[in-house]
Amino acid sequence: MFTGIIQSTGRVTRSEPRGGDLRFTLVAPDFDVGDIALGDSIAVSGCCLTVVEREGDTLAFDVSNESLALTTLGGLLEGDAVNLEPALRLSDRLGGHLVSGHVDGLGRIVAIEPDARSQRWRIEAPQALARYIAAKGSICVDGVSLTVNAIDGNEFEVNLVPHTVAHTTFHDRREGDRVNLEIDMLARYVERLSQTSPHPNPPPRAGEGRGGGETRVGGGE
Repeated sequence: MFTGIIQSTGRVTRSEPRGGDLRFTLVAPDFDVGDIALGDSIAVSGCCLTVVEREGDTLAFDVSNESLALTTLGGLLEGDAVNLEPALRLSDRLGGHLVSGHVDGLGRIVAIEPDARSQRWRIEAPQALARYIAAKGSICVDGVSLTVNAIDGNEFEVNLVPHTVAHTTFHDRREGDRVNLEIDMLARYVERLSQTSPHPNPPPRAGEGRGGGETRVGGGE
């Protein structure tokens, strides 16, 4: 699990084909790798990946064809920047919102406009995801936890403060670029519950036995 609060950025140094998929190598000189071990999970621009190699501030990850096809990772080139966040500890502050690192789909940046010292971004979401995005709800964009300001059909708006732009890959993004989207996981469960029919045999309430008999607590008379 993650929070959507980016700790640092890294840059792709190598993309190596391995048995039909890829191994990405990243260098992240400002990322705290002191306690990162092989097998640890890191969110790379919102995608949960497993560390398979580590040497100094260089990290390597194996990326499956599924991830390559459904995220922006498939289009990364040497020198491209990525957002990095280590997995959440139980003692950490939850500064953003609960993020799984499982990207739901790709969005497209429609517009980037100044809004005082901040920037207002308009992003187009796939039709299948738009229904889960709510005004004043949370959304994860390239691994960054953001609040949805407004909704217009399949498009939504978020506001980026100067700190977020300066310390993430957003300063390299342009209109038309693709971004990874992860909806708030609560929306998934709400929809699933709404689609599930009532249990045909609900469990008995306290004090009720199965099979029509009476249940007594504390012994019989």
